[in-house]
Amino acid sequence: MEKAISNIFCVGRNYVLHAQELNNAIPDSPLFFSKPTHAIVRTDGQTFTLPGDQGDVHYEAEWVIHIGRPYFPGAKADELIDGMALGIDFTLRDTQSVLKKKGYPWLAAKGFRNSALITPFTDFPGLEACSKIDFTLNVNDKEVQRGNISQMIFSPQALLEFCAKHYGLDAGDVIFTGTPAGVGKIADGDHLTLKWGTEVAGEAIASLN
Repeated sequence: MEKAISNIFCVGRNYVLHAQELNNAIPDSPLFFSKPTHAIVRTDGQTFTLPGDQGDVHYEAEWVIHIGRPYFPGAKADELIDGMALGIDFTLRDTQSVLKKKGYPWLAAKGFRNSALITPFTDFPGLEACSKIDFTLNVNDKEVQRGNISQMIFSPQALLEFCAKHYGLDAGDVIFTGTPAGVGKIADGDHLTLKWGTEVAGEAIASLN
């Protein structure tokens, strides 16, 4: 199903093994950043473009939630979330490394056009049901990432509460909830397949220009 998207919130370093693979410290509180809505690209088997002249572009597969009503004190995730999808937070890794060293914001590395690939939203069955199913990313039919929301450092409930307190949270907002280990470099022509359990959630082909 198609859903309107307002703000795009993203969470960094929310899986221990991913933080370790990039030699990053495990955060004490959720690490949020955002992407412009221009970053969104939907998966329908199409070819989409990524910048090929700014160093390595890395894929980061994530579980994505859509907020269906304004946050209110004490609200539970199962009350707020009205849809789920899978997505890829594309990152200009070389650019990000430079920005991190300088202490600059990550926008240039995270917010470029087509940097937020997202599958169609499906009905949200509740956190307990979601915790029983893995999500995966295949690149050219080879599995490269596998995650489960139960492995998150900060739970979906904690993410919602933190986001609402510090940035606000309203109907139409989406949250990319963090990526598991296995991130890697995209090559021109790579066929990307996101799966929820054994079901294909969306596919697309990357073109580096």
